[in-house]
Amino acid sequence: MTDESTEPEATSGTGPETGEPAVSETTEPAEPETTESAESPVTATPQAQPVPRRLRLLLMVAALVLGLDVLTKVLAVKLLVPGQPVEIVGDTITWTLVRNSGAAFSMATGYTWVLTLIATGVVLGIIWMGRRLVSLWWALGLGMILGGAVGNLMDRFFRSPGPLRGHVVDFLSVGWWPVFNVADSAVVCGAVLLVGLSMFGIDFDTERKQPEVADTQQDSSTSPAPAAAAADDAETGR
Repeated sequence: MTDESTEPEATSGTGPETGEPAVSETTEPAEPETTESAESPVTATPQAQPVPRRLRLLLMVAALVLGLDVLTKVLAVKLLVPGQPVEIVGDTITWTLVRNSGAAFSMATGYTWVLTLIATGVVLGIIWMGRRLVSLWWALGLGMILGGAVGNLMDRFFRSPGPLRGHVVDFLSVGWWPVFNVADSAVVCGAVLLVGLSMFGIDFDTERKQPEVADTQQDSSTSPAPAAAAADDAETGR
């Protein structure tokens, strides 16, 4: 009789014990949700910070190139006489004032209004890319191209013979190379920099090389394969 009386008491005691863990299990999952919600704004803010910085750098480089281009053109028009080169290093490097109706380095003469529209599109495209810019080197290269494009574009709009048909002021001659200006040099150097960045896999919206990211993804995808093969060998050995 004593055994039968103790058994119900054991079973009755397990009832509240099994009920208490049920309450604790419902309260425990609530904690990870609060931590994830608290961490999510923290991880999102660093990604938005580099974009305004890169855009400011792009505009600063463009303003520097534009200011230097305008200053040198004003001095060239004021101090130089067309058709009378001024020697710097013999006949190899000279100051030579030329009015250019074509593109950079006196190319595509006779298509001034077409080149003006193309340069306007390039400027708008660079400004649009600047809002998504992350790479420091892309900001530098695009800033050089933007400053040079705006510098020559100002000549197209405000110099004679009229808007969209204005002639660009060129003043520096180096050997057999066509006469050019600061804007032309900035555009070419910026374009060479961007080509080099593209060849090394550095995009304008990322700081790292794309091939490295692809390699890490491939390594992570292939790493479970040896573990799965080892597990299969263990099962077959049993």
